[in-house]
Amino acid sequence: MTTLTDPLAVAFFSEILTVDQLARNKISRALPKGMELSHFLVLNYLARSTETRTPAQLAHTFNLTRGAMTNTLQKLEWAGHIHINPDWDDARRKQVVISPAGRKARDTALGAITPIMSQIVDATGSEKVRTMLPVLREIRLRLGEAE
Repeated sequence: MTTLTDPLAVAFFSEILTVDQLARNKISRALPKGMELSHFLVLNYLARSTETRTPAQLAHTFNLTRGAMTNTLQKLEWAGHIHINPDWDDARRKQVVISPAGRKARDTALGAITPIMSQIVDATGSEKVRTMLPVLREIRLRLGEAE
């Protein structure tokens, strides 16, 4: 059992939080004009998803309030990147799907940020990164359980 002053835990999470901040800043600056990181993350998720999602499901997935997700979805819909349709099985719910323009915007953004990510992976070493992935996934899952 660790304590609140466990130097390993503090150093580990300090590194994760710093990496998160640096990565967000670097990727945000590389995104196409007008696209925010939150927009890219939702478009990327929807582009990779095989099923439609409700705004509530997306809010849960991204650990956001429904209001914050609604704001992001409204901006994406206004830009023509998503469609928000009624759920024909439950009129109280809506379904979110990525539009062809959204796929194109996501692909353009991915093209802009992939060189940055690849450069970091190459400089760090593919094998090191491959070794870290299972550990990071486990930590993500454990953090998700903590709620």
